[in-house]
Amino acid sequence: MKAAILSQSGLAIAEVPKPEIRPNEILVRVRAAGLNRADLLMTDGRMHGPLGGAGTIAGLEWAGEVAETGSESSGFKLGDRVMCSGAGGYAEYAATDWGRVSPLPAEDMSFEQAATLPIALQTMHDALVGNGRLKPGESVLIQGASSGVGLMGLQIAKYLGAKLVIGTSRDAARRARLQEFGADMAIDPSYPDWPDAVAEATGGGVDLIIDQVSGEVANQNMKAARVLGRIVNVGRLGGFSGEFDYDLHALKRIDYIGVTFRTRSAEEVREIVRSMRADLWPAVQAGTLQLPLDRVFPLAEAVAALEHMRANAHLGKIVLSV
Repeated sequence: MKAAILSQSGLAIAEVPKPEIRPNEILVRVRAAGLNRADLLMTDGRMHGPLGGAGTIAGLEWAGEVAETGSESSGFKLGDRVMCSGAGGYAEYAATDWGRVSPLPAEDMSFEQAATLPIALQTMHDALVGNGRLKPGESVLIQGASSGVGLMGLQIAKYLGAKLVIGTSRDAARRARLQEFGADMAIDPSYPDWPDAVAEATGGGVDLIIDQVSGEVANQNMKAARVLGRIVNVGRLGGFSGEFDYDLHALKRIDYIGVTFRTRSAEEVREIVRSMRADLWPAVQAGTLQLPLDRVFPLAEAVAALEHMRANAHLGKIVLSV
């Protein structure tokens, strides 16, 4: 089969063997694959948990048709239209644990649209609900809100009853569009006094911050948080390390929570997917929770697709058609 694999010089299209599934897995004939920032990191030589290195097939989410089911898999049959998270999605076939597979939420949904959803839904529901403990009537701030996952975070927060939803983006044009996705307030985090504006808007500090940026915004996040607020560290787009004001953290008694899928067991991820669908599936089926498609590239142009992502001029998701 054709696949986009990591090499010493970046990403390359190659012929590789079709995956052989384990008893707990489902094999999917991939029709579309979504791009994520972790794909860029792995292309640049960084490991993503156990994933990465020369020969690795890129891609963490995809949509297509069930081609084979393992003896221990459950809930799906040959030909089912599905969307998945896992590894190896930039290929004609990809295998994943059955618990990371969901049916396409609507009969008329395209594979390209479906490929935008798995990681955004799983990541943000887990951050907001599973770890962030969001309650109706609370305030929420999404750092890096104009990314695909960030846009989904805004929508989920609003859908679940957040009273005030705040999104950040350094790009003026993208910041102006955050209201379309549920933001009541849009902030430019390049302004040093933005935490004061958030504190004023929330009456003393935001209840829950979902941080996809980290780096230099870590201390600003704590300034913007209320006493006993929660910060969930989802991503590190702004840097993997930085200054951290331990005294401010203690003063505000903030719950600072780190999350990743890289160290979770199959059972943990199954529960994340199950919980997400229990809370959000009606809204996904109704189209209330969806993401804009920025651009679709053919698999053969996967390198160009990643460079388009690296340019950071898109809003929504970039997808490969397979």
